[in-house]
Amino acid sequence: MKPTEAAAAIEWLVAMGADEIIGSEPVNRLRAQPPELDPARTVETIEVRSAIVAQGPRRAALSQGPGPYDAAAIAAQCATLADIEQALRHFDACPLKRTATNLCFADGNPQAHVMLIGEAPGRDEDIQGKPFVGRSGQLLDRMLKAIGLSRNGQRPDDSVYISNVIFWRPPGNRTPTDQETLMCLPFLRRAIEIKQPRVIVCLGATPTQRLIGKGEGILRLRGRWFDFASAERTIPLLATLHPAYLLRQPAQKRLAWRDFLSLKQMLGRNAH
Repeated sequence: MKPTEAAAAIEWLVAMGADEIIGSEPVNRLRAQPPELDPARTVETIEVRSAIVAQGPRRAALSQGPGPYDAAAIAAQCATLADIEQALRHFDACPLKRTATNLCFADGNPQAHVMLIGEAPGRDEDIQGKPFVGRSGQLLDRMLKAIGLSRNGQRPDDSVYISNVIFWRPPGNRTPTDQETLMCLPFLRRAIEIKQPRVIVCLGATPTQRLIGKGEGILRLRGRWFDFASAERTIPLLATLHPAYLLRQPAQKRLAWRDFLSLKQMLGRNAH
């Protein structure tokens, strides 16, 4: 193939929506297992982990801490949101990290009273390294603005903090596997424990089901308040529809609007 023909072929692929290279053979990701630990790699990862956390005797114990693939133990030793983000940058167990461009941990005000949790990054999020920056994120921003909230707010009572259940983009925006979700979930739970938001809002079925342990569909769960038991206290959790779903089903925006009005009412009730 000539260079001009190759360039034309690439342009055609982009126009058709292709945004990544795939292998010639399909991969059964349901059976995928974390790679075997290399002893040299284990030592290297532990050394990196001890270097990325803040100074002090409490954190120094990480150098003799759990193996690099023990997500729950690594997450438990993080004391700040920044610790979690740095730990994720050196966490190699999740296979999604190998195909993603950037880690997509969180955005917004870490001091915000409201914490929003989505499912996984998409193409735009993978490029920018922030959750909800594509079309669904733009819709989410407008929905938040309608009730007086913003990811760019400076005060805790008018801002939000946004994260995901999955921190790396699944190839082709496919649904994350249970294995991938369970690898990331300890870091999300630890982020909630550290942040201690007044209210959690789950956007879509995956975060709702994972955090409250219910298997019902989002149309049954949305609009309902649940109790999320953290280490410190019980946090009210609201289930609502994912903005990406609303883009596909605009008629359902009325349901999401009811949910956001319920959120606004709850915040008014909890205001000091």
